[in-house]
Amino acid sequence: MNKSILKFVTDIGPLAIFFLFYYKNDKNLIIAIPPLIVATIIAVLLMWILEKKVPMVPLLSGILISLFGGLTIYFDDPIFIYMKPTIINILFGLALMFGKYFTKEPVLKKILGKSMPLSDEGWKILNNRWTYFFFALAILNEIIWRTQSEEFWVNFKVWGMLPITFIFTAFQIGLINKHKLNE
Repeated sequence: MNKSILKFVTDIGPLAIFFLFYYKNDKNLIIAIPPLIVATIIAVLLMWILEKKVPMVPLLSGILISLFGGLTIYFDDPIFIYMKPTIINILFGLALMFGKYFTKEPVLKKILGKSMPLSDEGWKILNNRWTYFFFALAILNEIIWRTQSEEFWVNFKVWGMLPITFIFTAFQIGLINKHKLNE
């Protein structure tokens, strides 16, 4: 199976299943979360079977979806699933912020350095921007779930956070081109 198709299916599949169950069952999170957890576990297993490895981000996301989804179901309280994006974004921000102290270079350079050769200054700026971006997304998620309806939050989680991330990524192209190294 083509890697990009696999990535698309494993990223979007669980989300599509969640939406199907959420909207088909009167916008009920408690009914929609178990299929999300199962679909996420299947997606991670599928990646492992076909790729012989599971990237860290989908694995961490799968663990957190299972944990916070399970807590939401057990306590019959959506606060746990609402906080999942906040916690994930804070963890990513902290990893980028403090990871450089362990790796002696920006974490993004460690992850993407071979596929995207940039100057050290470029990596430092890009790493810092993504750090702040993840913290901003965490704050935005907190504002949305605390001030809006559940349905609004569900739609924002998919149709808001994803486009915001794509737009932010697109705005990094100028920085990347400015600091790109000629090979």
